[in-house]
Amino acid sequence: MSDKKVGIMVANGYEEIEMLTVVDILRRAGLTCDIISVTGEQALTSSHRVTVLADVLYENADFDSYDALAIPGGMPGTINLGEHAGVCEQLQRACAQGKLIAAICAAPTVFGKLGLLQGKKAICFPGMEDQLTGAEVTCEPVVRDGNIITSRGMGTAIDFGLAILSYFEDAATVEALAKKIVYHA
Repeated sequence: MSDKKVGIMVANGYEEIEMLTVVDILRRAGLTCDIISVTGEQALTSSHRVTVLADVLYENADFDSYDALAIPGGMPGTINLGEHAGVCEQLQRACAQGKLIAAICAAPTVFGKLGLLQGKKAICFPGMEDQLTGAEVTCEPVVRDGNIITSRGMGTAIDFGLAILSYFEDAATVEALAKKIVYHA
């Protein structure tokens, strides 16, 4: 069981596959992965009206205990995350501390807005690349540059989850999990 801890900050309007795939992969691998509601409510409703319960509310989260912070895409979830001052503060703080920050689909645009992608390779949902301010935009399913991981969308959610896992675990562990879920890259 790994001692690594990942917090996924979630707002209403999130994309459920992008969020839950990461939670599933990390928990299967033995990492702690908390769903953090930034709405003040435990129930979170996705852009497709799927409701899940958060593990912790933003105001009760111990952000110092997380080794990584991630945000899913989805609309208007991405907008809601980007407009939440606390989310922005925690992402900037984690990045400055050298902790992993990760975003998928539209959510990397939040990193762009915060200036966190300056001089970094990054990717996001097609058509939103102009919002990755300062980034060298690529066209891969997942991009890791230092302590930042970005990904393109729902179809790359498994790759994204495995990339986060590979930040903390060795290749054999990641490969074993991919095999266990019958995933072939």
